[in-house]
Amino acid sequence: MKEINKEEFKKEIEDYVKVLFRKTIKEADQQQLFQAVSYAVKDFIVDQWMATHKTYEEKDVKTVYYLSMEFLMGRALGNIIINLKGNKEIKEAVEELGLDLDVIEDQEPDAALGNGGLGRLAACFLDSLSTLGYSAYGCGIRYKYGMFKQAIENGYQVEKPDDWLKDGNPFEIKRPEYAVEVKFGGYVAIRKDENGKDKFVQENYQSVRAVPYDMPIVGYQNNVVNTLRIWDAEAIDTFNLSSFDKGDYQKAVEQENLARTICEVLYPNDNHMAGKELRLKQQYFFVSASVQLAVAKYMENHDDIRKIHEKVCFQLNDTHPTVAVAELMRILMDQYSLEWDEAWAITKKTCAYTNHTIMSEALEKWPLELFSRLLPRIYQIVEEINRRFILEIQSAYPGDYGKVERMAIIYDGQVKMAHLAIVGSFSVNGVARLHTEILKNQELKDFYLMMPEKFNNKTNGITQRRFLLHGNPLLADWVTKKIGDEWITDLSHINNLAVYAEDELSRKEFMNIKYQNKVRLAEYIKKHNGVEVNPRSIFDVQVKRLHEYKRQLLNILHVMYLYNELKKNPDKDFYPRTFIFGAKASAGYHVAKQIIKLINSVADVVNNDKSIHDKIKVVFIENYRVSNAEIIFAAADVSEQISTASKEASGTGNMKFMLNGALTLGTMDGANVEIVEEVGEENAFIFGLSSDEVIAYEHNNEYNPREIYNMDSDIRAVLTQLVDGTYAPGNPEEFRDIYNSLLDGNGGRPDMYFILKDFRSYAEAQQRVEAAYRNEDAWAKSALLNTAKSGKFSSDRTIEEYATELWHLEKVTVELPE
Repeated sequence: MKEINKEEFKKEIEDYVKVLFRKTIKEADQQQLFQAVSYAVKDFIVDQWMATHKTYEEKDVKTVYYLSMEFLMGRALGNIIINLKGNKEIKEAVEELGLDLDVIEDQEPDAALGNGGLGRLAACFLDSLSTLGYSAYGCGIRYKYGMFKQAIENGYQVEKPDDWLKDGNPFEIKRPEYAVEVKFGGYVAIRKDENGKDKFVQENYQSVRAVPYDMPIVGYQNNVVNTLRIWDAEAIDTFNLSSFDKGDYQKAVEQENLARTICEVLYPNDNHMAGKELRLKQQYFFVSASVQLAVAKYMENHDDIRKIHEKVCFQLNDTHPTVAVAELMRILMDQYSLEWDEAWAITKKTCAYTNHTIMSEALEKWPLELFSRLLPRIYQIVEEINRRFILEIQSAYPGDYGKVERMAIIYDGQVKMAHLAIVGSFSVNGVARLHTEILKNQELKDFYLMMPEKFNNKTNGITQRRFLLHGNPLLADWVTKKIGDEWITDLSHINNLAVYAEDELSRKEFMNIKYQNKVRLAEYIKKHNGVEVNPRSIFDVQVKRLHEYKRQLLNILHVMYLYNELKKNPDKDFYPRTFIFGAKASAGYHVAKQIIKLINSVADVVNNDKSIHDKIKVVFIENYRVSNAEIIFAAADVSEQISTASKEASGTGNMKFMLNGALTLGTMDGANVEIVEEVGEENAFIFGLSSDEVIAYEHNNEYNPREIYNMDSDIRAVLTQLVDGTYAPGNPEEFRDIYNSLLDGNGGRPDMYFILKDFRSYAEAQQRVEAAYRNEDAWAKSALLNTAKSGKFSSDRTIEEYATELWHLEKVTVELPE
């Protein structure tokens, strides 16, 4: 590793403050100091970045292009410093300049390039690819405002632009030399080429210039720096002076407007056709740009396009990038003149698909009219893929028209992207063992029966470098003192901690660290929420995307139930509990936003009721993101993983909590199944219906939540409070839609996520949590074992499986020039 020269580093910081801001260190504000320190760090890693890509070219290694609509990276500076192992020298250099590195790190906004687990997984994977020494690009969009910055106003979620780029991003490098053109609309004409062969040409189209911005992904202490390549859109002709002079002002700037809107926000609201169109434009924009450049890069050093699959793999992170299948076909046929059969064989050996969820909104379907109008050449190709695939279905299952209906890529006026991804890929993987089995036996059963060789499982993982080494330094240092630092690059070594679960002193040390982290979170809550919480209380945490299947509603209904119990009996022996929520709801997801309002309304009532003597506190952490997640995971006692069984593909929050010594309270869903296998059911709190039971209820349509409502007076009391003004004195109808969703259904089945069905089992599990926590020594043992048994859930393990079993990548050692 290249060593950091402290004096040179200090000089660089001073120089950047002067050059960038015309100031001295003493005159600069904290944001300017962050920029200067970041540029100095980037200077240090640029040599490694260049050496990495030079090594890849010299060794001619295969590269994976990880195509994803989201990369939830978090802050870059602190993570890069830790991976450089330059923490001590950099911190000393900064302090000798009279600065505080922690304060400087806090000036960095979270990169607004992702939202939920899909994007965070992609970020963890990039970290692991660099640390393991594999050649990779992350490919996505350079969103100007992300999904949104969440504000809570009067208990409601309010979406505000997340202007994360307003001060610039010191870690990105604009690469205009690699810009490509991406075309939309128009029509496809057939022309003859010089050999008299038909050539398909898109005409009368609109287009934008896709310009890449590269961000470094630094491996841990190994000189490897891979690249996150995010695409920005620019107008081909920024201003049409002729149209302006003629008075057609709209025409004069239409290209600029098209370019600007493509990269403005992550996941535009698609409750209307304009939103759907923009989302499809976004997907094709970054996929087309990424595939075009990957093919061009391959052809720089190779002369046979037919062998591209030997050196390039496109991994489709869920269905959003599926159009890559057709885009690669377009390039192979229209630019390199390959015949269909040859191009199709190459495409199917180059693309691989990860399915992240069985929820309908993720298995995207596009209206035929929109898809064909916006992407005319791509639609022609998809139509031909579909025609040929239907012939294969009919050949394999003669006379079975149900198979065609269930499996066709184009059917009933829709283009089904998950079907295209499966047909056009060599691999289809789920992200937890249970999820993969559900895909094979339920959701994608027809495809599995027809092409079983494609299906495989890759249980998700997280990077311990971000979520323990960086996010929980007290615990990370303690672990290293106990077992050494090999766990940082091989998390299986953390199992060596298990022996310390039997040691009384170690258990006390472990719980003291947990307490210090709870104090840190309590201070954050006091500062941002104005609520005093007791660090000695049980910190019961549910932080994740707000969706009905994740069942934040079950959690808050149970809080209401506990509050009712305390109101009936204020002197009840009750261990103090702090319920902590954090979640964003999609802008157009009405019921999810109502659940956020309900959580905040319950908090207003409960937190201000002196009669319960602070036995319950409820906190909703605004604008949940990676930087505050690190503080939350480190402090949690209880990890709420309570999704309806069979609905959560994997989860990765469950792994982050486990790594930090929280006990799982959850259903046997997603990766919870594998977590419980590792740590033992005695060190978790499992409740609720099984996935088989949920699926059976759904198929038989036998569940009637009104029976539970009528029979259980406690549940009835809680639901009645949704509509009697208890939590909305000025508007008793505030939560009527939530009430209706549980008892009558809002356009779907009543209580379609089985909240009332699982309520009593959940309440009983919560009683077990309280009883267990009262035995501090036994809890400490369980918490320590959760950390010790988390070794399987590293993204390093997941990526090693992808790299060896699917992508067939070669590990590379990077040597820096003298």
